Amino acid sequence: MTETRRKTYTSTEVKRRYNAKVYTQISVSVPKEMAAAFKAKCLETGIPQAQVIKAAIEKFLAEKAK
Repeated sequence: MTETRRKTYTSTEVKRRYNAKVYTQISVSVPKEMAAAFKAKCLETGIPQAQVIKAAIEKFLAEKAK
């Protein structure tokens, strides 16, 4: 007899609330060709898209602080 686990959303809800409290989403519109090239290069290099964007923001903020 197999056990069926009850599906709960508690963990997901907790993560969602935490992320809403700690993070802000930034949205940007770029030409489709640029987005496709960006996604392809990230996939090719194995670097997450968010990591590239975060690094660009950090670099930009560091330059402005000088």
